[in-house]
Amino acid sequence: MAKHDAVSADILMPSVRDALAVHSIAHEVLPCADELSDTAVFCAHYNVALGQAANTIVVTSRKVEPSVQAVCVVLGTTRLDVNRKVKELLGVKRASFADAELTVECTGMAIGGVTPFGISGMPIYVDSAVLEQPEVIMGGGNRTSKLRLAPDGLTRLPGVVVVEGLAKGPEAG
Repeated sequence: MAKHDAVSADILMPSVRDALAVHSIAHEVLPCADELSDTAVFCAHYNVALGQAANTIVVTSRKVEPSVQAVCVVLGTTRLDVNRKVKELLGVKRASFADAELTVECTGMAIGGVTPFGISGMPIYVDSAVLEQPEVIMGGGNRTSKLRLAPDGLTRLPGVVVVEGLAKGPEAG
């Protein structure tokens, strides 16, 4: 990985910083220019393998009242299985990726920086493949920070469910 110095946790959102502390999750905070926050761009710039990037995605089903949302964490080399697995987990007939506005509304975080740390009131599903990595890089709660951590730290969050097959590999259709 390219040189990428850890910095103070002060650049993290307070809710993210607090969640990491409360659950004793060891991590490094990495600075990230806003324009580099999207996964593919970040990985290319900092020479990070896409398989080491853990994306946090908000999914919604607005076809039920009240609407339901979930947070899903998958590797950058995979695709979230919204049409089968997430629908099954949420118990809904239709689900889709939340748009940027709903993502901010539900998490307080902009796409490119979303992380499960500091989020409450939604289920958090983590693809089992994420836990197979020695470490992952994921959003820091804003577009100007990333977190480097051992992925088993995710399992310390309340309500996290590790799901086999939450995401499909690149070869899957």
